[in-house]
This record gives sequence, C-alpha cells and structure tokens, in this order.
Amino acid sequence: MAKKKATARKTESVREKPSSPSPAVVRKRTPEQIEAAAAKLDLELVELMSKRAQLAVEWVGSQPNPRAAVFSPIVAVPPAVAATKNQSSLSNDFLANHVRQLVAAARQTVRTQRIAYLGPAHSHTHQAAIQRFGPTAELVPVSTIAAVFEDVNRGHSEFGVVPVENSTDGRVVDTLDMFTRLPIRICGEVQIAIEHNLLAKCPRSEIVEIYSKPQAFSQCRNWLARHMPSARLHDVTSTSTAAQLARDKPGAAAIANSRAAVEYGLQIVASSIQDNPHNTTRFLVIGDVQSKPSGNDRTAILLQIPHRPGALSDALQAFKDNKINLSWIESFPLRPPESGYLFFLDFEGHSQDAKVKKAIDQIARIALRVELLGSYPRGDVPV
Repeated sequence: MAKKKATARKTESVREKPSSPSPAVVRKRTPEQIEAAAAKLDLELVELMSKRAQLAVEWVGSQPNPRAAVFSPIVAVPPAVAATKNQSSLSNDFLANHVRQLVAAARQTVRTQRIAYLGPAHSHTHQAAIQRFGPTAELVPVSTIAAVFEDVNRGHSEFGVVPVENSTDGRVVDTLDMFTRLPIRICGEVQIAIEHNLLAKCPRSEIVEIYSKPQAFSQCRNWLARHMPSARLHDVTSTSTAAQLARDKPGAAAIANSRAAVEYGLQIVASSIQDNPHNTTRFLVIGDVQSKPSGNDRTAILLQIPHRPGALSDALQAFKDNKINLSWIESFPLRPPESGYLFFLDFEGHSQDAKVKKAIDQIARIALRVELLGSYPRGDVPV
C-alpha cells in the first residue's frame, strides 16, 4: 500500500510541474511575427540613437573649449563599448565603430571640424581619420606629413592624423622629426590593422609591374619574392596613387587596401599578402588639446641630455625608480652646430599622474631640455 501511495505522489508531482516548450518551439516565429518584432526594434533603436546623439550635442555645447570636448568619452567611444560582452554575432569593433559614427554625426551639428590627414583619400591614414572622427567630419587630405603639421600649426585644421609606428617597419621618421620643429601636441592615437592586397585589372600571370609606397613593399617583401619574383617594383607616394596607376596601365598592379579596389574598379588578385599577419600601424592625432586622464594613457616627451657617457642611463633611471613602463625610445642627431642627440620617449601613464610628474621632475634635473608632447588615451589594439 505504501508503495502505491509513493507512486501516486510521484505521478502527481510530475503532473504539477509546468511543461516548458522546447527551445525549437520558443525560437520559431512566423515571418509576420519576425517582421513586426524587427519594426518595433527599429523604432526603439532610432529613439535610443536620438537620445545618445542629443547627449553628445548638449555636452559639446556646454563646454568652454569645444575642441577639447571631442576627446571626452561622452562624444567619443567609451572603452566599455569596445569591451562589452555582447550576445550577438556582431563584433565589438563593428558595434564600437557604429557608436563612433553616430556620435561624430551628432557632434557636427554643433560645430564643423576640419581634420588634416596624410592623403590621398582611401589611404590607411584616411581610414584612421574616419575611425577616430567619423565620416561626417571635414577630412582634408594633404600630400606630406609635414603639411599635416603645418596645417594644424597655422590653425587651418583643428586636428591632424599622421602615422608614427608600424609593427613591421618601426618608426615613421618624418612624423617624429616634425615634433622637433613645431610646437604641436599629441591628443590621441588610433591603431588599425594593415592588410595589403595585390590589385589589378588583369590576371596575376599578366602582371609585369607593381606600384605601391615603399613601406607597403617592405611589409610584403617575402610574399613578393616567392610569388612575383619577375615583376618590376615602382615606388609611389601612396597606395591610392598606386591603385590609380594599376587602373590605367595595362599589365600593372598595385599593393593597396580593399577599399582602394572598390574605389578604382580593381580586382583583388591576392589578398592579405603582408608578411606579418598581425601587421599594425599606430597613428597619432595632433593638435593643441591636452587630453584628460582616462586610466589607460600614454605620455610622450622630447629629451635632450648632456652628450657624455652615462647621461642617458641616468635619465632612464627615473622610469625604474617610479615603476613606469617605458614603451618606446628613438634618437635623432641634433642639427649643427649642436652635437649630441635628441630622444623621443613614449611611456605608460598620464602627465597628471603623481608618479609620472615625479619621474619628469627627476629627469629635468639632469636634462638640458624636456618637452612634454602630450598625454593621450591609448588606442585599442586591433585583433
């Protein structure tokens, strides 16, 4: 009898437990229901985007220095957006880029920005400028890195974008040299993955010459030696110029990005031909704005020390003493009649951090010259 009662209670318990539909049942919706849900979300997205854009407009309009306001997280893209663990199939980079474009468009309703960059259009520097300021900013291509600095220094442009370092080729000498010539600050940085493609209007077997800038050839030298050993290589000023030549000359090809293929009507004959699969270029945003601490910053200085044994070692001791990671150092011979070297130093931390202040003060006691080039938020490293 007891066994029968227990069985009855078990049966009753099973009956009382609510049945849950299988996942397939939950996910299955009619096309009409899907369309209705999408339309509802579209309206919610528009409302949320409008609210976010309005916050950016109000922020910029409330600032005494609107130029500095463009580097606030409220009008840029907070690190949390790029780091969020979203549940969709969309990448964080995709989501962050769309937030950046939304806010950039809203910012332009308050005041138009003119941004000089190393052109021409569709170059990697152009991509970096779009990534930082959005496509609605007035992006102005100029022909040389020096011209970008001059345009900003004369007040013709509020900011400039220039390459400074590549993971394969190292420093960009022209950029570092201009910091020794003009009183320009570093306001920010952008890091982008550099993918090189072989572009042409003919099959690879018919290519007899290839155009590109020297840096692109350098970053693809091993691939070219293996796959295009007979092709003549011609240096030009930019990958965009190379794409134009490949479009117009029979038997010609270019090494450029995929955007250039679209703009100049070329086929991607071979993709991702760079020797380093993680090829990355760091670009600097230059201007006269001092960025506020973000918690993840770099600081750059120019340093001149006495030209004697041990002077550089004495100066660098300040970084060890204050537990600061020195990430980059480059040297330049001083211009005659001076002798010795000028050093470009890049290190972690912000100039307003106590330990960074202490280190710079320590260096200044033995240096002939210490010039703060700027402290700025670190750019996301592309994955």
